[in-house]
Amino acid sequence: MLCQLLCVYLALVGGLVSSSPLHHQAQEEYDPMHPQRFLFEERTPTADDRRTKRSSASMPKLRFEPPSSNEQHAQYWNNVAQDILDRQLHKNRLNRKVAKNVIMFLGDGLSIPTLAATRVYLGDESTELSFERFPYVGLSKTYCANVQVADSACTATAYLAGVKANYGTIGLTAAAALGDCQAQNDTSNHVHSIAKWAHDAGLSTGFVTTTEVTNASPAGMYAHTANRNWEYNGAIEKDGFDPTVCQDIATQLIHGEVGKHMRVIMGGGRREFLPTHETDINGIRGRRTDGEDLIKHWQHHHSHHRSAYVQNRIQLLETNTEYGETDYLLGLFSSKHLPYHLDADEQQIPTLTEMVSKAMDILERNDKGYFLFVEGGRIDHGHHYTQPIRAFDETVEFAKAIEMARSRTSQDNTLIVVTADHSHTMTMSGYSSRKNDILGVNNGQRADDELPYATISYANGPGYDRNVQREARLDLNRVDMRDKSFAFPSTVPLGLETHGGDDVAVFASGPWAHLFSGTYEQHFIPHAMAYAGCIGPGRTACTGEQS
Repeated sequence: MLCQLLCVYLALVGGLVSSSPLHHQAQEEYDPMHPQRFLFEERTPTADDRRTKRSSASMPKLRFEPPSSNEQHAQYWNNVAQDILDRQLHKNRLNRKVAKNVIMFLGDGLSIPTLAATRVYLGDESTELSFERFPYVGLSKTYCANVQVADSACTATAYLAGVKANYGTIGLTAAAALGDCQAQNDTSNHVHSIAKWAHDAGLSTGFVTTTEVTNASPAGMYAHTANRNWEYNGAIEKDGFDPTVCQDIATQLIHGEVGKHMRVIMGGGRREFLPTHETDINGIRGRRTDGEDLIKHWQHHHSHHRSAYVQNRIQLLETNTEYGETDYLLGLFSSKHLPYHLDADEQQIPTLTEMVSKAMDILERNDKGYFLFVEGGRIDHGHHYTQPIRAFDETVEFAKAIEMARSRTSQDNTLIVVTADHSHTMTMSGYSSRKNDILGVNNGQRADDELPYATISYANGPGYDRNVQREARLDLNRVDMRDKSFAFPSTVPLGLETHGGDDVAVFASGPWAHLFSGTYEQHFIPHAMAYAGCIGPGRTACTGEQS
């Protein structure tokens, strides 16, 4: 009997030892959902491993080395936490002054994972982008009236006009369906943006974008259209409608109630303003079939003003905007969207920071204040092509422009709000070591097929064919993943990657910035900006109705 009990005891002890997480070399991962084997020496996979596809056998040895030896000491982290605490405690000093100026920065497609990955792209996970130091942060719900995952048109109507709209429509209520010319022409469906509210209050307005100035996001400032693609008259004709009934977006910018009063318009898209028989400075033909040159129309409108039309970086920098010699500025720097910053000719294409600085020179001369909208629009395009290096670099340029704007304005009288219209399907995954190349392979784990996988991947998009649809996955060690045109892996094959439906962050600094904390509907944003600036038809900080 004693012998039997001893045998049972030894069996139990042996079972416990064999299942212990300390015996990684000989056993399966203790908890596959929370792997640790990559912390230990790599062992040679056995035939049984390969047959059962044990992920633990695929994990190479990895040494975690912090960027600084100071991080190995508790006091380092305690000091960091105390610094954050000090910053948080300052939030108790609420700024309830009127915002004379409001600047809204919109990172098109700037998802929260993009923020995290861009920090690593800059060199360290602990890096802070300029606007991440803003005191107040919230979350915006981005769905639109008829879709779970929004586009840049319906979201522009939300964050600029304060109303949820249908997919693909701009400046219209949800009573107007996509492509409904009659609904567009019905002014009862029109909703006005914060740019109109600012004009009515005597403020100056303008916008800067790295996309075409007729693209969905900036169009939210001035247009009412049932289709975001109706950027020029020919697009409306192709859809079987009369552009004299449903005005195209470019025409609304030049002749519309809001567009014609804007002091600053900068971005790309010359082709939308030129007739088909004319070419621009780069020899590219216009798209207009009505024979109209809307650039000349703009110049005629402002012939009695101190105005300037510029087409490249040199012309922009040579334009005197600091000493009151330019009151209206139109800058069209490309036939289409501006090139990605990584591809741009610095003699021809101004940086986003340079454009914003020139815009502020002009707008700041209004003693009543201004509203400026700035879009970093090509973050979105980088993601659509599953080319994260472009998206991250555009995010860095976006952050530089925000840093400049905040440094040259006072937090006492200038509210700056930074947000995104929607997210993307990009994710950052795996257990890589600190500072591992965000544009490289995960160095903490291999997949069950014994091949490396990228830290960055997409749920869908053009990266499918090269990375998934083959007998064996692409060996990422054999390609240059830092090639600007490399399409990162995606799970579902699509010609272009889609947007994501998750919430996006909102950062705020200046008067009434605390209004932007919490989680709220995206269309709340312009109402809060208007409240801070005492403009618009709703309740404001100047009405004395705040609790």
